[in-house]
Amino acid sequence: MIEHEWLWPGFLAFVAIILFFDLFVLHRKDHVISTREALFTVGGYVSLAMIFAAGVFYFAGPQRGSEFLTGYLVEQALSLDNIFVIALIFAYFQVPQEAQYRVLFYGIVGAIVMRLSLIIPGVKLVDQFFFIGMALGALLIFSGYKMMTSGDEMIDPGESRVVKFLKRTGRVTEEYHGSKFLIKRNGLLYMTPLFVVLVTVELTDLVFAIDSIPAVLAISNDPFIVFSSNVFAIMGLRALFFVLSGMMREFRYLKTGLSLVLIFIGFKMLMAHWYKIPSVFALGVTAALIIGSVLLSILLKEKADEEGVVDKTPEEEAAELRR
Repeated sequence: MIEHEWLWPGFLAFVAIILFFDLFVLHRKDHVISTREALFTVGGYVSLAMIFAAGVFYFAGPQRGSEFLTGYLVEQALSLDNIFVIALIFAYFQVPQEAQYRVLFYGIVGAIVMRLSLIIPGVKLVDQFFFIGMALGALLIFSGYKMMTSGDEMIDPGESRVVKFLKRTGRVTEEYHGSKFLIKRNGLLYMTPLFVVLVTVELTDLVFAIDSIPAVLAISNDPFIVFSSNVFAIMGLRALFFVLSGMMREFRYLKTGLSLVLIFIGFKMLMAHWYKIPSVFALGVTAALIIGSVLLSILLKEKADEEGVVDKTPEEEAAELRR
């Protein structure tokens, strides 16, 4: 386990500085994020993650380094499946493009806090109680099976109980007010639709965390490795959203690949008491499944186009749900 008295405060300070620079320097003014800008941002976050991984390999050894890369890859891959859901939410609530980045930013800050509160006690519980590791392994296998057999079911953001509750308060404005989440009217505080969207995105991340956090706990028993790999993956998610949100339906076999990753990691966790699968092997299998599913999607896309199979965009699905 990586232990230095400066490690946690130093890493959290580093993350805070990066996020502050991102929002208040690079994106101080609300604007529509171009694909080129998003690609540069994604490249920056991936570069930071790889530099950090090199540091883990150097200072903590190849096992911890492999665990970090595997955790990062798994969280990044599961985040890809989350991107289409967020795109559907944005389309359903008709969020102005210039306000989308700010919603994602605060959504990711909330996700980091959520993971910090869940990962540290989660690692301790898995270490101390054998049956919890077994239960999480079984949960991952079930989640993988459920993901594989769920098909393309649409979620309806407007049917969320939390969304309905917020609207019933009578304190939600009908129109957006730029990138403001709250406004004052006649001395009373009102929520804008952007606040409702933020709450919906946070709830969506909580649902996805049920899969992603146990998956990374199955990869490493070091809370710092688990947390840092999660943080690096989700920090680049909002920029990745603007690159891939319109393309996710083209990766039709990605969900199958992610399902197999969850099932593999679940079995890894179940077997850990008797046999520990080497971290390097786990990294190779995870990478092969994710990259293979993406490549298969690209190679078979032309065949699907020839057969006239057309996937709906998030905007088209959102329009159906609003009817």
